[in-house]
Amino acid sequence: MISTDRHAVLPRFGMLRTIAVYKLGKVILLLLASYGALRLRDASYLVSLYNWASALPSGLEQVMALKAIAFFSGLSPARIQALGYVTLAYAAVFAVEGVGLWMRRRWAEWLTTIITASLIPFELWELLHRPTVGKVVVTVVNIAIVWYLIRQLRSPRHAPAGSQNY
Repeated sequence: MISTDRHAVLPRFGMLRTIAVYKLGKVILLLLASYGALRLRDASYLVSLYNWASALPSGLEQVMALKAIAFFSGLSPARIQALGYVTLAYAAVFAVEGVGLWMRRRWAEWLTTIITASLIPFELWELLHRPTVGKVVVTVVNIAIVWYLIRQLRSPRHAPAGSQNY
């Protein structure tokens, strides 16, 4: 028979795993972006991207791809390299958060709460100046994560680190 304490932990663990998967998904996207940014230092890669984007059917996708290529081609090699490394650093932070949450570590809940909450003002500012559906979704998800984690960290039922049911 499962104790009632165990029932309280299982949904919480499922939510922590959901947040961990979200963070680890961001890691994959950031690693791909970092790789792409570092590849942009090669002029032949930019030409290949431009040819690919030009071959897209006319529409929003083609316009966005060409605008992105034009933006990145205007950056200096040093800026492109810095962009790649900053993106890689963000990926490392999200990886630590995701793995820590997957392993149900209390420090990961604190770290995720603090880092995610500290980025929300920037997300809101960006959302007010250049709103998109994607930005709204990411901001709402991050606010929900912070709200959930704060509730869990303040909960008297929150098991200490190293606990058997945690």
